[in-house]
Amino acid sequence: QLQLRESGGGLVQAGDSLRLSCVASGRPINAYAMGWFRQAPGKEREFVSVISWSGSTYYADSVKGRFDISRDDAKSAVYLQMNDLKPDDAAVYYCVARHAGGSYHWTQADVNSWGRGTQVTVSF
Repeated sequence: QLQLRESGGGLVQAGDSLRLSCVASGRPINAYAMGWFRQAPGKEREFVSVISWSGSTYYADSVKGRFDISRDDAKSAVYLQMNDLKPDDAAVYYCVARHAGGSYHWTQADVNSWGRGTQVTVSF
């Protein structure tokens, strides 16, 4: 099982950009689909984006066109570039992984490994 550690969260203003990083350890990630979920206070954890082992991507409708997911297998890392951030994007962002996973709208049941999360706060 992978161990995942996120970084890059912080406080930004609406319209700003932020880049989240996730570094995996325990085994190479080249056979894993990697992704991101988020959870805002009082709301259920929700899918954000995924990138398969082959590089195909999928995004939640709420972030499509604003967020960009990428991966660097040599660094065992996955990134989430978030542009034009909105107050509704404020949440704890979790890095996730699934062995041999595909690029589609994941549910929590699809996830094999979770990171501990990084906080993103967006002010008006």
